[in-house]
Amino acid sequence: MPMITFIEPDGARRDVEAELGATLMETAIRNGVRGIVAECGGACTCATCHVYVDEEWFGVTGGPSSMEEDMLDFAFEVEDTSRLSCQIKIRAELDGLVVRVPSRQG
Repeated sequence: MPMITFIEPDGARRDVEAELGATLMETAIRNGVRGIVAECGGACTCATCHVYVDEEWFGVTGGPSSMEEDMLDFAFEVEDTSRLSCQIKIRAELDGLVVRVPSRQG
């Protein structure tokens, strides 16, 4: 299973195993990652699972869809590598992925 590193709002690093086919948001929730709220449960109708993908991984995860971009308008402090974690599916190529969780969610 791929290993994902979440950097929580306080800077703590959480290395967790992710199930193939799950979303990054589901992985965060299952592992109690602080800062991921996921109010809509992964339906891409809120911005409470916002993360910053590490720059070296952004090409692997790809950029947001137009629907995701619309929802990112509701997120705080959006950066070039911002994504909604509910829209990133875990696959083998993401082994080693690093994401930062913002200090507050939309």
